[in-house]
Amino acid sequence: MTLLRLGTRKSKLALWQANFVKEKLEALGCKVELVPITTTGDKILDAPLAKIGGKGLFVKEIENALLAGEIDLAVHSLKDVPMIIPEGLTLCAITKREEPYDVLISRNGKKLEELPSGAVVGTSSLRRQVQIKRRRRDLKVEILRGNVDTRLRKLKEGLYDAIVLAYAGVKRMGLSGEISQVLEDFIPAVGQGSLAIETRAEDDRVINFVKVLNHEESWLRAVCERAFLRELQGGCQVPIGAYAWIECDLIKIKGFISDLEGERFLEGYEEGSLQEAEEVGKRLAQRLLREGGEEILKEIYGL
Repeated sequence: MTLLRLGTRKSKLALWQANFVKEKLEALGCKVELVPITTTGDKILDAPLAKIGGKGLFVKEIENALLAGEIDLAVHSLKDVPMIIPEGLTLCAITKREEPYDVLISRNGKKLEELPSGAVVGTSSLRRQVQIKRRRRDLKVEILRGNVDTRLRKLKEGLYDAIVLAYAGVKRMGLSGEISQVLEDFIPAVGQGSLAIETRAEDDRVINFVKVLNHEESWLRAVCERAFLRELQGGCQVPIGAYAWIECDLIKIKGFISDLEGERFLEGYEEGSLQEAEEVGKRLAQRLLREGGEEILKEIYGL
């Protein structure tokens, strides 16, 4: 029986995701051993991601273990995977996407529009911050880091009046009953709700098992959204969101780029054939750059 060593972060949610993939691979006749790995993003919890290096902090050590041959595959939240994959590695499967939306959880069950003026809302994401500000400039948005349990504990301790999390993570942790509001009008993070399986690029032994788990529709949507983000050269320092979906044999995407205060918020839409999923994402990004996105990027990066 083929033994596969699967690298994962140690949080409850990451372990849920790893076990989800483990079960599917074992149903194909593999034996899977989980290898927990602590990433830099797990160690530094007192600073915003934008200040300490961005989303790659959650995958770098795991990717190093893959390259070193210490593990055979890794499972990531797709939204944590940087646009540039290290040479020698590949994303070979995207699992079926869970709900991509953000959710609000408040201490008293109030929705975003019902929170009192001056209420404190916690989130670690610039993308969420600007969309909250656009809806309610009278709220205080403060940085909140940590795993789902930690964030909920801080909410219940009264450090925040409400917090914003990814629907997928809350659902996977069995905490859907805590949700006060699904923020369906917020544009989500690129890849939010999908799991990505990463392997060594030439490791056919592993790839032949893993590629069976790929969900084609979710893959195409991810390709489109990631092309949008890559074209914008976006990272955690820039508020960017995108959401692609498939309808009537067309892939459609809406996305935005914003300044840090949500005052210049450029939003757009593009569509095209499924075969040009990547090109559709690029086209939307290029249009937003022409409409003022380039100036926003220069200001944020100090160019």
